[in-house]
Amino acid sequence: MNTLTRTTLALAAALTVTASAATPATLQKGVLKIGMEGTYAPFTYRDARGNLTGFDVDIARAVAAKMGLKAEFVLTEWSGILAGLQANKYDVIVNQVGINPEREKTIGFSRPYAYSSPQIIVKKTGSFTPKTLADLKGKRVGVGLGSNYEKGLRDAGGINVVTYPGAPEYLADLATGRLDAAYNDRLLVGYLIKSQNLPVRGAGVIGDAQPVGIAMKKSNTSLKAAVDRALLQIKADGTYAKISRQWFGQDVSKP
Repeated sequence: MNTLTRTTLALAAALTVTASAATPATLQKGVLKIGMEGTYAPFTYRDARGNLTGFDVDIARAVAAKMGLKAEFVLTEWSGILAGLQANKYDVIVNQVGINPEREKTIGFSRPYAYSSPQIIVKKTGSFTPKTLADLKGKRVGVGLGSNYEKGLRDAGGINVVTYPGAPEYLADLATGRLDAAYNDRLLVGYLIKSQNLPVRGAGVIGDAQPVGIAMKKSNTSLKAAVDRALLQIKADGTYAKISRQWFGQDVSKP
């Protein structure tokens, strides 16, 4: 085989790989179906006009665009969101899904696209100011069912963990005094204080920053490669920084 033939074959192989990577397997050709709650401000929620918006919505749209796919959102409660992925209701989940070893046994993840720390949330007018999870022992604490935050509370022990489908429900109960505290994302707390009229405040920030990734079927390796590449691209061209600053005033892609 001469040099020209070898070069031609190598180029053809490279183009085949590139084309394959550029068109990952999705449930519907040309479409990236994205699972999210739609009730979890500031990440995914409806604005006053009913339009879906939020940090995760913007990230999902930017990633889909880089992949050459149309973003289609499928809204579902957090408590069933991972099961929906396994049931092929959507290709990916972009909903602040924390990456942890237990989830990685059955779910594929992109490279981390954000980091945040858990924070205790309490009623604004109360005197209760817990600094650690130990301070929550014997207290009623609201948390999202199946979330990393629920696991953290149960691992701490001695806490009366009350699970909810999503953040709006337990924040409402916290505001009315049905709960002593709630447990969620530090970025969520900052947003609520800044832009919502909820009578809550942040208390203790717990532990190190945790990575958040785009979740997908573990077997869909071509999709993972395409999503990872798209995330690198939106970082490189400044799209990510613009979105992050818009919602949080800082770069949340770093621990």
